[in-house]
Amino acid sequence: MSTDEIGSGDPLSLEGVIPPTITAFDAEESVDYETTAAHARFVVDRGVDAVFPLGTNGEFALLTDEERAGVIESVVEEVGGDVPVIAGVGAPSTYRTVENARRAAEVGADGVVVVTPYYYPLDGEGAVSHYRRVAEAVDVPVYIYHIPGRTGNALALDTLAGIASIEGVAGLKDSSKDVPWLGQAIAANPELTFLVGSDSLQFVGRALGCTGGVSAVANAVPEIVVELHDAYNAGERDRARTIQEELYEIRGAFKSGSYMAGVKSALSLRGFDAGPLREPLRRMSEGEERDLETRLQDLDVL
Repeated sequence: MSTDEIGSGDPLSLEGVIPPTITAFDAEESVDYETTAAHARFVVDRGVDAVFPLGTNGEFALLTDEERAGVIESVVEEVGGDVPVIAGVGAPSTYRTVENARRAAEVGADGVVVVTPYYYPLDGEGAVSHYRRVAEAVDVPVYIYHIPGRTGNALALDTLAGIASIEGVAGLKDSSKDVPWLGQAIAANPELTFLVGSDSLQFVGRALGCTGGVSAVANAVPEIVVELHDAYNAGERDRARTIQEELYEIRGAFKSGSYMAGVKSALSLRGFDAGPLREPLRRMSEGEERDLETRLQDLDVL
């Protein structure tokens, strides 16, 4: 497999650093569309290559379909045309996913990211049918979001091959952390763009053939992930590996509080207030945030 083959079927040729941008809320937990858009601008101005609103860090599962459309529209209005906007549209049902995908395309998303349906068990035939219906409903590229630890539904390699053959399916974001699965998926489907979805595997993912990565850390400290990507692409593999080691430390600091609280707390420490998380998620406590600040200062990333 030539590296020139990877992603050859992706109209957007996605690569580089793609943050799963946050959804900002006000004190009453209503969506703050202006600040949500401002965060997309924050990461674009710091060198990222695309943005992915309504991923896990965008708290998509806690939003109404109307709110989700509003988030995509606000981000497209702010950074569309500067970088690709690939928007999360996934839902447990194919029906809702198709409707979300249509609305995302209507408000200007360059591509849609479709998380594997969750809660109900999904077999291979159902998975292929799901992605086929979404791809047939929109004229923008479709990207698979594989995160079995959250959805409960892993894609077998033969199922992925069936999905990859669907016209309009352009790539896959893998957050399984299953390195052998990812390596085999890339080798078998080189026409797809592959994006590694774990901060702990940004270096390894690129070594396997991913053209870039979706990084939660890049929501708050995009500069370090951009530096890793640029070093890797320049052939400076030892430097990229050293930056990955720093990324482990930053990721560990982010995970010292409640689930997903680290990104918004780190943003606050950088002077960007994105408000609370929507309950039942919660921000770090004052003590946890002070500890985060100390750790990030020691790592010299603030």
